[in-house]
Amino acid sequence: MTERSRCFDRLEGTPFDVLVVGGGINGAVSAAALSAHGVSTALVEAADFGSGTSQESSNLVWGGIKYLESFEIGLVRELCKSRNLLMSRFPTRVRETRFLCAVERGFRHSPYQLWLGTWLYWVMGNGATRTPRWIGVRSLANVEPAVDPGRHTAAVEYSDAVLADNDARFVFGFVRRALDAGAVAVNYCRCEKVRREGDLWHAEVRNLTSGERRALQARVLVNACGPAADRQNTEAGVSSRYRHLLSKGVHLLVERVSESGRVLAFFASDGRLFFAIPMGSRTCIGTTDTPVDSPDVRVTEADRTFLLENANAHLRLRKPLSEADIIAERCGVRPLVVERGHETVGSGEDFLQLSRRHRIEVEPRLHHLTLFGGKLTDCLNVGTEVCEHLQRLGVLTGEIRDGWFGEEGEQARADFFARAARLGLDTLPGVASGRPLAERLWRRYGSSALSVLDGLAEDRALAEPLFPGADFVRGELRVVAEKEMVVTLEDLLRRRTMLSLVLCREILAAAPGLEEAARVLFPGDPEMALDRFRSAAPEV
Repeated sequence: MTERSRCFDRLEGTPFDVLVVGGGINGAVSAAALSAHGVSTALVEAADFGSGTSQESSNLVWGGIKYLESFEIGLVRELCKSRNLLMSRFPTRVRETRFLCAVERGFRHSPYQLWLGTWLYWVMGNGATRTPRWIGVRSLANVEPAVDPGRHTAAVEYSDAVLADNDARFVFGFVRRALDAGAVAVNYCRCEKVRREGDLWHAEVRNLTSGERRALQARVLVNACGPAADRQNTEAGVSSRYRHLLSKGVHLLVERVSESGRVLAFFASDGRLFFAIPMGSRTCIGTTDTPVDSPDVRVTEADRTFLLENANAHLRLRKPLSEADIIAERCGVRPLVVERGHETVGSGEDFLQLSRRHRIEVEPRLHHLTLFGGKLTDCLNVGTEVCEHLQRLGVLTGEIRDGWFGEEGEQARADFFARAARLGLDTLPGVASGRPLAERLWRRYGSSALSVLDGLAEDRALAEPLFPGADFVRGELRVVAEKEMVVTLEDLLRRRTMLSLVLCREILAAAPGLEEAARVLFPGDPEMALDRFRSAAPEV
């Protein structure tokens, strides 16, 4: 029996303290924080963990420098502190990275204003990163050849952070932590018929892969459904002060446009920040900001045109980017929190000024929490605040600690690298990243990577890439199969890794590595998993 099957069966029986509905970043950190404090927790996600808004981010962990323009000083300060905490507690997964922001001629702010803004940003971040740098137009071409110096008057360089792997993988790290602390977590299971009866919440959980159902009970319900939170509240009969507006964001993955490793930042034609972000062996360009009414969004021709035109306008490339250069697309919605009654907000400049701050609304009488808004950078605050609210409701007792997050201790890390060195793993570079394989395995799996070393000790061929040129070796399939609740090949390629973002779908579908992945992950029926992937439309 798989771990997912065991968790599904455990949903029925003794009532849980807390049911968390939604397995994006907010739900994942809530489950991790609560379970670490001894709260019996069930996390139920209707699709895959991190498969909604959380898998469509820019992979940035940043303090929100753009909010300085709207004078949201408090928000920037909090986001900078959150960024610093993530960098310190996840040193291999969240990395300081240099951002180069080129200022176009005629822009609404002078380069000197932006330069001063980066220094203010650095101070608000407690000087935890490298200091900003001014780059004159004469030096720009040498410092960053990918930027067109003819269009810009100067540039400023400052630091923020990015995820070393993809956003959905970071989310799953919290799910895994919750599971290890005793929580029950299931993906591809839908909560239905949610209702409050007496002192308990009741829900019928349907397994979308088998059709089986389990009756679940919990003292507290945490609605962490992201863009679907409003709908979930309606179904549960809960009214709220806040609601969501939705903004569609689109990114395109293209061949690497710069070898510097920097994030290149510009101001797009709609006035908002626009990035060219290193993502594995590729560059991610974007994003758009379009008001929409539904979380069900797709990339349009207008989206592609907007992104390609802005990239071509600011970058100095051998040839302009076209649709033929697109390797993969990312498309999702950002849930932006507003108070009900603000019906006039939602388009134009007012919409673009909305921030990604979060709000937690509590209904004490019903023992119900709704998580509104938020972003990955702010995730630790969300987890801690959920614990504080559960403490007030009398469900969590004792002191709230910060030991529920962070990478494993130095001794576990030292033991892993010592064993990897004995196997000679530290001499094998990552194929596309240029970083040693041992470093990459530890970053992704922590001490669970020991099972990869077990396999490599028996068969050195497991150190070979599963797909040519990709940062994923054959031996990793072992730990994914054991620990990561993969239900479809798309879960592996899109969320546990970024393989489908750096390799064209046609290459993946035809590669022998895909067949090997299906055999290891789905030994009962690998052909069904292959057919499902090859016949399905790509996720965006």
